[in-house]
Amino acid sequence: MREPRPLGANPLRTVRPGQQPQRPASAPPEADRYRRADESVRPVLGGEPAPDGRSTRWADHREARRAELVRVARRTVHHQGPDVSMEEIAAAAGTSKSIVYRYFSDKTGLQIAVAEAVVLQIQGALEAVLRIAPTPRDGLRGMVAVYLEMIEHSPHVYAFVTRDGSVESGGPLGHFLDSVTALVAAPFARALADDDGGPDPAQLALAEAWAAGAVGFVRGAGERWLAHRGTPGSPTREVLTASVAAWLWAGPVGLLARERTRAPDRPSAAEPAPDPDGPTAPDGTAAPDGTTAPDSTTATSTPAPDATIPDAGPAPAPHTPTEESR
Repeated sequence: MREPRPLGANPLRTVRPGQQPQRPASAPPEADRYRRADESVRPVLGGEPAPDGRSTRWADHREARRAELVRVARRTVHHQGPDVSMEEIAAAAGTSKSIVYRYFSDKTGLQIAVAEAVVLQIQGALEAVLRIAPTPRDGLRGMVAVYLEMIEHSPHVYAFVTRDGSVESGGPLGHFLDSVTALVAAPFARALADDDGGPDPAQLALAEAWAAGAVGFVRGAGERWLAHRGTPGSPTREVLTASVAAWLWAGPVGLLARERTRAPDRPSAAEPAPDPDGPTAPDGTAAPDGTTAPDSTTATSTPAPDATIPDAGPAPAPHTPTEESR
């Protein structure tokens, strides 16, 4: 007598005791199916999964949104002042403060992001000035002009990226000053480079030390002028630019340039080298004890180091449109 067929069994297949059921040829095992799917998304070489298009688009969207928030924050600070709150920045961006905090951990993070945008703009302006400057001295004057023009154009943004922070590298002020110092040191390090290689390590270290001191000097003079520019007798930006550049040229940067065998500012190779131990004038000539040159054929006197630059006016600094003016 035939045993009853179990409920749900396939009447067309007979499985003997101890025999494993066979899978249909059209249905691969699960592991094999997953392996084939995994191989289909791997590149031909490398063995790493191919980038997900959705994740790439999301990363691009997030970066674009972050850049837009930085632009909005910069414009808001420019118009409302450095004390603007995160709520006001979020409102100007048409979003909420919680959304802003998804892109910046805190206000310090936003300050650093704005500082990076400002430094990037300064870099472009400095490179443009140095391209058209005929001598290192003109390049120095142009860099001072760029810095002072920046703080005069938007004092609120300047205060926003330099206030409420320590000069340590992690703070917004330290981040801003470190970046500007590197920008200032780079062209003078290139100017000190030997014909057959890079700059001498000792001269390079001196150039970097000078750059840090120069940025601090220009910053101090600029902030003092910015706070008192409405008082009677306050110099114009152009006059301050010429004076600051003259003071700097009379110091380490002029000495570095004059110590070069073929200084770009030297009119001829026959010109005697200045005494490195004596004071120097802004035009690169020696001025011991403030006296004039003993040669009776020259009737010009040597200006004091704190005099303004006696030659042509400052090298033109191309105006760079800022995010605040757009």
